[in-house]
Amino acid sequence: MKINQLLQQRASLLRQTRLANVAFMYAEVGRFVGRIVRGNLRGQVTLYLADSTAQRAWPILVADEGSQAVLEEHFLDKDILDLADLLVFTAGNEPRASFTFRLEEFGSRFGLALRHELEAAGVELTDGAELPQDKTRE
Repeated sequence: MKINQLLQQRASLLRQTRLANVAFMYAEVGRFVGRIVRGNLRGQVTLYLADSTAQRAWPILVADEGSQAVLEEHFLDKDILDLADLLVFTAGNEPRASFTFRLEEFGSRFGLALRHELEAAGVELTDGAELPQDKTRE
């Protein structure tokens, strides 16, 4: 491939990359919804992003309602990191220090816009579409 060909394809490749990331995040929403449903988790939570000025090196998930211990049983540190990545992605360029949401509304709140973007791009969605577990992320 010649450099001119690659440069001509740049816009198309960037659109495809964006769609691939949206599809991945949509599948991640599905994975978290499954975890929330299986655990019968409910109530308001706040995810605080990592913040060096607040001496918080990692994101933390806090139960504003319900039991913190139950929440910690269902979300490992790695899960909270993945959740933080997902929420930051869905927020776009909007700077945030935290996200407060109800667990039972998670899918509709964070997945709906991703779903609309995929459908608008002509991506065919199947019910329960999830990516297989990526072993390189463990």
